[in-house]
Formats: sequence, C-alpha cells, structure tokens
Amino acid sequence: MTLSTKVVFQCSLSLGLLAGCSDNTTLPRFPTVSPGNDGVYHIHPGESIQSAIESAAQDPVNRTVRVHAGTYRPSSSGQALIWFNRKHDGVVLEAEGDVVLTAANEEIADRSAKSYPAIVNHVIFFGDGITKKTIVRGFNVTGANNFVMTTEGPDSIEPDSRNPALEKGLFFYADGGGIKVFGRSYPTLLNMEISENYTSPCGGGISIEQAGFNTDPVTIRNCIFRNNRCQITGSGVDVLVGSSANISNCLFTGNVSNTGVNYIGGSDNPYNEEHGCGALTVFPNSRVTVDRCTFTGNWNGADDKGIRNSYLNCIFWMNTKKGGISLEDRYELDILDASNVRGCFLGGSTSDLRGTIDSSVNTLDASDPDFDDLFVPRAAEYSDAGYRPDSP
Repeated sequence: MTLSTKVVFQCSLSLGLLAGCSDNTTLPRFPTVSPGNDGVYHIHPGESIQSAIESAAQDPVNRTVRVHAGTYRPSSSGQALIWFNRKHDGVVLEAEGDVVLTAANEEIADRSAKSYPAIVNHVIFFGDGITKKTIVRGFNVTGANNFVMTTEGPDSIEPDSRNPALEKGLFFYADGGGIKVFGRSYPTLLNMEISENYTSPCGGGISIEQAGFNTDPVTIRNCIFRNNRCQITGSGVDVLVGSSANISNCLFTGNVSNTGVNYIGGSDNPYNEEHGCGALTVFPNSRVTVDRCTFTGNWNGADDKGIRNSYLNCIFWMNTKKGGISLEDRYELDILDASNVRGCFLGGSTSDLRGTIDSSVNTLDASDPDFDDLFVPRAAEYSDAGYRPDSP
C-alpha cells in the first residue's frame, strides 16, 4: 500500500466515512460437521457453510462441500459470510441448484446505516496461501453495500502476517464486495453470477489484491458480472497493482464505476479522472488474459494500464451506461499496450480511447451483434467471439 493510500484509509476511519463500521461483534466459532455417505459435506438452508468448510479443511480425504438450493446470509456482523485462508486450501465448494450467497440480513442490520442491509464486508474472501485447487462453483453472490468492519473476532478471516506487503489496509477491508482475493491467493471461480454489489472505493464484484505475488493468476471462467457498482475503479472486477487474472467466457453487463468522488491517486492526480474506469480495471504492473468475454451496457468497457495483457475474441458493445460522474465520453477499451488485442469487436461512443488497437486484427466500429436474451450474438460475424452461457 502506498503512503497516500494509507493516509486516505486513516482519514476515512477517523472521519467515519467507511459505512457500517462496528467494533462490538465477534465472529462465531463453528461446530464440527460430518460428511455424508457419499463423502461430501452437505449443507442446507439454516446450516453453516463455514462450519462445513472448517471440517472439510481438516479432512484428509473428503474435501468437497455441497450447498443445496436456498439463500444463505450472515447471522452476525463480520468481515465475510464465508472465507478461505491457508488452512482451507484444497476445499471445493459447489452449489447444488439455485444457491444465493448474500452479504445482507435485513432482520439484524442497522436500518439507519448507509450500508443497510449488508452486515459483512465481503460475501466470499480468499486469503494468503490459497492455490488453484481451491474451487468455488455455481453460486449467485450478491448483497454487498459498502459495509466495512475492521475489528476481528476469535476466528479471523486472515491471520496477521509478518510480511509488510500483506499489511491489511483500505483495500483489504473495503474492496471486493462480492469476492475479495488477498495475497498469495489463486482460487478457481467457475459458473458464478456476481450481481448487485456496491463498494467504495473499488471492486464491486471482485477485488484481486495479490500485492506483487502474481506468479499465478486467479481463474475466473463462465461467470456473469451484472449490475455491480463502485465509487471509483473496477465495478465488475478490479485487478490491483501487482495482481493477475485469467478471465474467460464471462459476461459483464450493467456495471457502473465512478459513482462518487475519485480519491485514488491523490487529489492532484485522481485515477482515470476524465473518462472514468470500466467494468474491468487493470492497474499498472498487473497481468490479465481476457478471452471470449462480452462487455455490453456498462459504464465503460475495460481500462488497462498493464503491459502485454491479452484480449482475445472479445466483444465490447455500447458500454455507454449512465450513472458515473466522469465528465468525458464513455469508451469500449482504454488500453496502453494493445499489442495482444486480437479478434475483438468494438463498437460504441468511443471504441479505442487511446488509439492503440490494431484495426487489421480487430474490428473497430463494429456492427450490431444482435444479442439474444442471454447475450449470445446472432450476427454471423460474431460466431467465434464473446460469451456463451453453455460453454463447458
């Protein structure tokens, strides 16, 4: 974390700008859960997902937790609904049927708080020491609303580290309303819908903060990012400095960044102030591969300040949604190094904000893809580009 970010964090705490802060609630401890005859830990509505994760983490054989249809919400204020850190590596968490994981609990949330009805910072948290063997599949993740709790109970979602690079700062607590990834953490996220989450400053849907430990990427595949919002950067996915992600066959629609004052980068140089940020934001010194994704109907498509990042066979179409405060025009792709942008179709107010995209291997000012209700393009020229809901 930079000095300026630390100052912002400390000032935000002292001024009470982090909505929903609390210091009088502790996280519950979790009873042991036993696997079923099939070797799977089964969880039904009213039962604790975290209890099953804790039990599976100690099981040398049975490592799968299956959550059955229903809505699961936090029973008390905390930093996350469910969490994974080093001791949970290798646990597979999967949904059976329509499973909603939410940060909200209307029955116990403070109705006077701006964060109402959310009572946790993140719906899902992945901490330091998580490898790609940790898989989360098939959930609807929703309900974050800029609730920020900085105190910890007896069951910390992330043990304190002696490594100064893993200091818990503003982004640890406040970013990543749907999902937060922190430190040497490389989870696999499959077939998720991440929607209707709000954070300040960044990463309404997912925030990735690997803090320079980006030798492996976070895998995000077959996911939908819908109607997430944030005050500044990366309403759908925010890839912070020194982080990495592989994003494939994903849909971004209805996401809005820049809903409020931009304080990232300092008052003298706010981040992407003129045109604002996209549904995907990639910070400097971060790496992404974005393959066969569709960005449509967002407040901007994607902004990327990395080097040699790849955008392959993607659709950027009419990312002109209103809702942010930046004064200049919307754009499809704002990328400094476009040398690995290939096979993409771009059409909107401004297709190529910086004039860096090679028109000989991409289609600028593309024709209407004619999306169906699932955002599959009907236009023949798009047959090999963009998101498909039934992709394996």
